[in-house]
Amino acid sequence: MSKRILIVEDEEAIAKMIAMNLRVAGMESVIFYDGDVAAQSLYKDHNYDLALLDVMVPGKDGFALLEILKPYGVPVIFLTAKDDINSKVAGLQGGAEDYMTKPFEVLELLVRIDKVLARTQRTETVMHFDDLTIDLDGRTVRKAGEFINLKPLEFDLLAVLVKNKNIAISRDDLLRLVWGADYYGETRTVDVHIGQLRKKLDLYDKIVTVPKMGYRLEGSR
Repeated sequence: MSKRILIVEDEEAIAKMIAMNLRVAGMESVIFYDGDVAAQSLYKDHNYDLALLDVMVPGKDGFALLEILKPYGVPVIFLTAKDDINSKVAGLQGGAEDYMTKPFEVLELLVRIDKVLARTQRTETVMHFDDLTIDLDGRTVRKAGEFINLKPLEFDLLAVLVKNKNIAISRDDLLRLVWGADYYGETRTVDVHIGQLRKKLDLYDKIVTVPKMGYRLEGSR
């Protein structure tokens, strides 16, 4: 079942951009541009896996909406241009799971959403792509039921690609997400590991090279 994400953001372009990328990542979303309208809706429908709240929205602000969501156990990520330390501390002490300052990279937002869902036990531990079954807890991969031996970094790279299916990811972002921010090696290492994934999992036509950028895993499931 796809994850259902609440978006409360008064900048229409940003809200729709987030919703579009969530849809590509296999999640559905509900958008509100006004805090009062969102609050009224939440009393009737609070079945969300996660909420993305702008702090400074018309009507009830993000902090007020956070208090409404708490009893329902919906984890919250704050999205705001207000980057002063007091707002961050207030949000996190108030119970928000994370805090992102605009402008932000959509890929980073998707990664943070995934981490929050994992931390709050609202994400699947098993993913499927075509005939692949990826067990995130057991760190195993099966293709048509047959176990495929992947090295640790190959597994991590596959997991990132599947979680961000149909989204183009740069080599630099893949290095940061898989190898870590402190890794100073060349992007060529990404190409080598992509080559191994294509070979071991027969993903030659699924892992598409994006010229002068990086890679994209294409699929409908």
